[in-house]
Amino acid sequence: MGTVMAVCISEKKGTIKKNVHEGRFIENWGIAGDAHAGKWHRQVSLLSDEKIQAFKAKGAPVTYGSFGENLVVSDLNFSTLPVGTIFQCNDVILALTQIGKECHHGCAIYKEMGDCIMPREGVFATVLHGGVIREGDTFTIKEE
Repeated sequence: MGTVMAVCISEKKGTIKKNVHEGRFIENWGIAGDAHAGKWHRQVSLLSDEKIQAFKAKGAPVTYGSFGENLVVSDLNFSTLPVGTIFQCNDVILALTQIGKECHHGCAIYKEMGDCIMPREGVFATVLHGGVIREGDTFTIKEE
């Protein structure tokens, strides 16, 4: 069980996401207003807060959304969970579809730090059931 630390969106692809503190998740689409929403397997991106904090401790000037993540959750290590894992937060149900991704060549974080955690720590999900998620909400693994 984890806690939602941030809900982030961006209006354009290729830009840092902004923490909007709550989001409306739309079934088979993603988060309302997010440029990455759509009918595909990477509707929502998730990253563990502990991974962001560890990267920040190395001197990286990062904030929630810097890695392009939609949801930041504490106390869950997403990259260790298998594809197919089902998550629940309030009425929202997400299904894990992909672990990691190829990093954008020359992304701002990589240029500054020589490393980026999203390719190995970030995961992606589809929205099976919609609803609202806010900072502070409880985020659970429903089934692995």
